[in-house]
Amino acid sequence: MKRDTLQKILRFLIRVLTDTRFEGVEHIPTQGGVILATNHLSRLDIPVLFVNPVRNDLTGLVADKYKRHSIIAWFTRQAQGIWLDRTKADFSAFRDAIAALGEQRVLGIAPEGTRSPGQLLEGKPGTILIATRANVPIVPVAITGTKGGMQKILTFRRPHIRVRFGPAFQVPALSRENREAELKYWTDELMCRIAVMLPESYRGVYANHPRLAELIAAEQSSVLSSSGL
Repeated sequence: MKRDTLQKILRFLIRVLTDTRFEGVEHIPTQGGVILATNHLSRLDIPVLFVNPVRNDLTGLVADKYKRHSIIAWFTRQAQGIWLDRTKADFSAFRDAIAALGEQRVLGIAPEGTRSPGQLLEGKPGTILIATRANVPIVPVAITGTKGGMQKILTFRRPHIRVRFGPAFQVPALSRENREAELKYWTDELMCRIAVMLPESYRGVYANHPRLAELIAAEQSSVLSSSGL
């Protein structure tokens, strides 16, 4: 099956079987390599991102354990996904991700590295490493409503899925002297930018992070300013 045919079918199914809304799509660059970095609640997350209304050239990193899952393995191949071995530093997947970005494509990544129980887990530095190596911006993405979504679909209920895209940001080149500290700083920055778009109960390990408090305050100030108060 051709990739665009798969997207058309999947877009139809998501429209019919779910109530999915995309917000902040103006933050997604319409061209050029870019990373969409999202929280990860469900196997539905990547298919939902795959049919975003702005870019149809998305690929993503998928744990290679799903090669044993026939439906997910088939979808990953058709969508030109990148298999990732999470048991080691997978330099092959790293190179493939950078190559996709070099081809001006969109790369979907879950910085947590695995599905969360509903609250954010600590982010891993791989997203920042890829972004700096490929010299591309990162768009933080917050997804809600996909957890338990398949069970609802199978019982003829439409899950309410919300996908929020935040402003893109660029990570500067990392210095050799403070590389680990800078990786930690920018990973926390990314995760807090995701957390601020999530309901409070989803924020997990970042709930009390001082950077999140700054982002919440800035968001509240923006709302008050736009309302003329």
